[in-house]
Amino acid sequence: MRSDLMANVRDVISRHGWTQADAAKELHISQSRVSDLIRGKRDKFSLAMLVMLATRAGNKVALAIAA
Repeated sequence: MRSDLMANVRDVISRHGWTQADAAKELHISQSRVSDLIRGKRDKFSLAMLVMLATRAGNKVALAIAA
């Protein structure tokens, strides 16, 4: 789930053509945190933080539970 959310936020950054500084401003995090996100450092982000970043990036996040 964390990987999917990270990929989603990276896609938003790429689609908008944001630099790391632009993304940091839009997502309300530091540029070094954006760098961690871009590099896929999952261990540095909690699920809650990734949900928050995805939401700040303009996405709706929903949890689907498979039976």
